[in-house]
Amino acid sequence: MSSDLKRHYPFTGKILDLDGLRYHYLDEGSGQPVVMLHGNPSWSFYYRNLVLSLRERYRCIVPDHIGCGLSDKPGDDRYDYTLSRRVDDLERLLEQLEIREKITLVLHDWGGMIGMAYAVRHPQQIRRLVILNTGAFHLPRAKPFPLGLRICRESFVGTLLVRGLNAFSVAASFVGCKRNPMNGELRALYQLPYDSWRNRIATLRFVQDIPLRPGDRGYELVTAVGDGIGRFRNLPMLICWGELDFVFDRHFLAEWRQRFPDAEIHSFPECGHYILEDAKEEVIPLISAFLERT
Repeated sequence: MSSDLKRHYPFTGKILDLDGLRYHYLDEGSGQPVVMLHGNPSWSFYYRNLVLSLRERYRCIVPDHIGCGLSDKPGDDRYDYTLSRRVDDLERLLEQLEIREKITLVLHDWGGMIGMAYAVRHPQQIRRLVILNTGAFHLPRAKPFPLGLRICRESFVGTLLVRGLNAFSVAASFVGCKRNPMNGELRALYQLPYDSWRNRIATLRFVQDIPLRPGDRGYELVTAVGDGIGRFRNLPMLICWGELDFVFDRHFLAEWRQRFPDAEIHSFPECGHYILEDAKEEVIPLISAFLERT
C-alpha cells in the first residue's frame, strides 16, 4: 500500500476467498454492525472517514465489490458481473463473519441496489438504513437516462473511453464533488485501483448491467426489490443527498420521499454525488447522531 493511500486509508484489510477470488473488506471496531456498500466507480475508500468516526462504537464492515478497490479483478470467464452475484457475495461475507444480530446498511450508488436486494432477502436482519445518493428501484419515470451513461453502456466508443482511458472514474472524481472539489491527491486515490484496461472491467460492467427495460438482465430483480422495500417503511431511515448529482438527482430523491415519508432527510443543494466527500463535516455527524438515537 502506498504511503499516500495509507495516510488517508489507515486500515488493515481482510480477505474472503470467493471460489478462488480475493474479496477485500474492512472489519473495524466492535459493537452493532454497520455495513457500508460503495458504488461505481468508487470503492471502500469512499467510507474511510465514516469508518474512522464510528469504529470506536460500532463494527464497521466495508467490502470492495469484486472488480473494485483492493479486491481481485477477474475476467468474465471467472466472474459473473451481475447484480444477483453481488448480492450473493455480500451474503457470503456476512455469513462468513457470523453476523447474527441486526445490521445497519449505509448505501451509496450501486450499493443501494445491492444492499436493498440483500435486505429484501433477509428483512429480519435489518435494523436501520442510511441512504446516500442511490436507488433501489427502476429509473423514475421523470428521469431521462443520462447520455453519458448510455454511451458507456451501449457503444464500443463507451468501452474504449471507460476501459481504455478510465474516463468514468476520472470524470466522477472531478464532477462528484461540487461544493468541495477533490484535490489531485484524492482524485488519484479514487482512481488508484483502476489503473489498466484489465482492472477497469467492473467499472464498465456496472454500467452495462443497468436494466432499463423488460428483458434486460437484472430487470426482474430490480422490479422485485422495488416492490419489496416498502416493508422497511417503519424502520429508522436517514437520507443525506447531494442535489447536484447528475444521475441520482432530485427525481430519485422524490422517489425516496414518496416511498418513505417518515424518513429523516437532509438535502444539500450545492453538493454532488460523493456526498461523504462534498459535505463530510455535516453528513458524518448526522449519521453518527442518527445511529446513537435510533
